[in-house]
Amino acid sequence: MVLFSTNPFPRLRRVHRHNVDTMRTRPLQELSGSLGDLGTLLPLMTALVLTRSISLPATLLFTGAANILTGAVFGIPLPVQPMKAIAAVAIARKFSLEENAAAGLVVASLVGIMSVTGLISWASTVTPVPVVKGIQVGAGLSLCLSAGSSLLAPLGWVGEWWGDNLIWAIAAAMLLLFTLPYPKLPYAMIVFTFSIVLSLFSPMTKTSNPTSNPAIPILHPSGHDFWKATTTASLGQLPLTLLNSVIAASALASDLLPSPPYPAAPTVTELGISVAAINLLGCWFGAMPACHGSGGLAGQYRFGARSGSSIIFLGSVKFFLGIIALWKPGPIVGVFSGIPKSLLGILVLAAGIELAKVGESVNTDARDLRVLDRDSSWDGKRLKELDERERKERWMVMLMTVAALLAFRNDAVGFIAGLTWHWGFKAARKVEEWRERSQGQPFWRSVTHRHEESARLLDDNYE
Repeated sequence: MVLFSTNPFPRLRRVHRHNVDTMRTRPLQELSGSLGDLGTLLPLMTALVLTRSISLPATLLFTGAANILTGAVFGIPLPVQPMKAIAAVAIARKFSLEENAAAGLVVASLVGIMSVTGLISWASTVTPVPVVKGIQVGAGLSLCLSAGSSLLAPLGWVGEWWGDNLIWAIAAAMLLLFTLPYPKLPYAMIVFTFSIVLSLFSPMTKTSNPTSNPAIPILHPSGHDFWKATTTASLGQLPLTLLNSVIAASALASDLLPSPPYPAAPTVTELGISVAAINLLGCWFGAMPACHGSGGLAGQYRFGARSGSSIIFLGSVKFFLGIIALWKPGPIVGVFSGIPKSLLGILVLAAGIELAKVGESVNTDARDLRVLDRDSSWDGKRLKELDERERKERWMVMLMTVAALLAFRNDAVGFIAGLTWHWGFKAARKVEEWRERSQGQPFWRSVTHRHEESARLLDDNYE
C-alpha cells in the first residue's frame, strides 16, 4: 500500500519519472486532459459560492493542493471534484458555511474509519464486478442526463445571449467528432479557452455579485449543524462516495491505466484515506467538500490525460487563483459563472459517455475474468471463458444496477439491486443443481425419498 509503505520513495520516484516523461512527450494532451472534469466542478463551485455555502479562496487553495499531492503520489489523472449530493442539498437549502462543512466532515470521518478498519477493502473484494461496472455505467449516464437536463435543455437556438445557445453546442459536438480521427487534438483546452473568451462578453459576468467573504474562515460547526447536515446531506453522499468515488474509481483506474506502463492503480483503502484527509483538513476552513470520482477520471482520460502531471498543472492553477481570490474573488466568480452552458454541457456529455463505455468489457476483459500468473500478474491475453448463460447473467446484473440507479437516482439502490440479481442467479443455479442430483424428481418426492431412505438406514442399524 502506497500510503503505509515502509519505503515509499522508490515508488514516488517512479511516479515522478512517469509524470515528467509523460508531460515532456505529450504536453498538449496532458494540459487538455487536466480540464476534462471542469464541466462538473465549475457550475457546482460557482453556485456554492453564490449561496455563501463555501469560501472560494479556501476551496481553490485546498483543492488545488489536493490536486498537486494526488498527482505526485498516485501518478494518474485522479480528479478532485465536488461531493455532488452534498452540493445539491447545500444549494437547494442554502446551507451556511458551518452546515456545509459539517456535511463534509461527517462523510470524511466515516470514510476514513471504514478505510483504516479495512471495511472498504472487504466490500470491494466481495462486490461482483458486474455490479461495479453497473455503478460506473450508471454514473456515466447520470452525467449525460445532467448535461442534457440542466445545461443543454434550457438553451434555445438563439437565446438571450448570442454566446450561449444550441448552435454553439452543435459546433462543440462537431469538433468532438473531429477528434475521432485526430485523437491528439487538445479538445478540452480548445473548448475551455474559447469558453473563457466568450465569458468575458457574457452579461452574467458583468452583473455577477459574489457574496462570499474573501477571507479564509475558521469554522466551528455546532451540534445542530452536524445533525442537520447528517440527516439531509451526509447520508445521501456516503454511498455515492464509497461506491463511485472509491470502489468504482479504483476499478476504473485499473481498467483504463493498467500497470505497466502506468503506475499501479490506487487501492480502495488509499482512495478512502485520501478522501478523508482532503475534507478533514479543508472543511474546517470553508473549503468545498470534495472527493475523487470515476466520472472525472473518465473525462480527463477522454481528453488526453495519462499521468499525474495533468492534475498537478490544474492544481497549480487553482492554487494560484486561490491566492488571487484572497483579495478579489469577484472577477473569478464572474468569469466562471459566465462560461456558456452549451460548451460545458458538451464537455460533461463527453465525460459521461467515456465513463459509460467501460460497461462493454463486462464479458470480455473485466478484472475477474483475467487469468493471473503465479506472481499475480496478468499477461494481457489469458482470459476465463464464459458460456452463453454466464454472459447473459453478468449483462443482466449490470443492467439491473444501472436501471435501479437511474430510476431512483441513488447509487445505493442500484448497488443493492445489482447484488440482489447476482445472488438470485447464484441461488437459481444451486436449485437447478439440486434438482439434477435428485434425478429430475419433483421437490416433494425428493424430500419424501430422503426421509424414507433415512428411516430405512435407521431400521437396518437397529436390527
